[in-house]
Amino acid sequence: MTVSIVTQTCVRPGRGEDFARWQGQTSDLVSAFPGFVEQRLMPPNPPLQVDWVILQRFATMEDAQRWLVSSERQTRIEGAAPMLLGRDDVHLVRDDEGGVRTAPVSAVISTRVRPGKETEYRAWERKIAAAQSRAPGLQGYRFEPPVPGVQEDYVAILRFDSQENLQSWMESPVRKALVEEAAPLTEEFHARIASSGFEQWFRNEQGASGGPSVWKMDMIVLLLLYPIVFLWGVWVGTPILQEKLNTPWAVNLFIGNIFSVLLTGFMVPWVANRMGWWIFPKVNKLQANLLGAALICAIYAASILIFWRFF
Repeated sequence: MTVSIVTQTCVRPGRGEDFARWQGQTSDLVSAFPGFVEQRLMPPNPPLQVDWVILQRFATMEDAQRWLVSSERQTRIEGAAPMLLGRDDVHLVRDDEGGVRTAPVSAVISTRVRPGKETEYRAWERKIAAAQSRAPGLQGYRFEPPVPGVQEDYVAILRFDSQENLQSWMESPVRKALVEEAAPLTEEFHARIASSGFEQWFRNEQGASGGPSVWKMDMIVLLLLYPIVFLWGVWVGTPILQEKLNTPWAVNLFIGNIFSVLLTGFMVPWVANRMGWWIFPKVNKLQANLLGAALICAIYAASILIFWRFF
């Protein structure tokens, strides 16, 4: 069972580039730390997400705790202090599904519970969990108790399929009433939003656990990227940018890449949702894998043949 450290921090206006460089240096340091697995950095995505979010994954809880209290980390934090506003939120999350699974948007909610109110708070947590399970767009919910000596807060992580659905739940009368109900049990309560992840291209709508296989994601991206790049070159890149406007090749290629990325990002979710029977097979996984791969390979061959014969 791996463990992830989720850090959310607010950077002073105008210091974003400085913080990104600082985080790059910190990444080099933590990558050599015992038990380190991987790191992901998510810059702000206004208006909903105004914080920087850093996910650092370690092999064990002990490895994560060792990094949190290390002199190396403390020295790095002291160096970043002039760039930051307010307090950082630092949480430990046990990755019982092989890692922190991201969605298009998530809320990380931390709560400091009054001493002696823990049992009542856990009962309240089960009540709000039941209520939010009916919220439109909810993709997942994680609840983490405090880790003595490291993390004093209870942490809840909600994953939604869109910012609109998350905002609707956060501002709903049902949630507001439940939060008011918990006020006598808590000392401090706040939420931060994180919008992240290419995994949003491949939402698990089949109810399967875990993420999609990398080779399946690669095949779908290639399925769309090839015709997009080819047709762009035939219809726009060569006849317009290169021949009519005499655009330098480097600029022509850059513009084509922008168009390809935007259109691929728009189309991949649509195709992936219709290939859910292959990406997240429930039964006969081997048969589904073979059929899906054969179908996509057939489309590859058809695309090559069509472009070869008619363009």
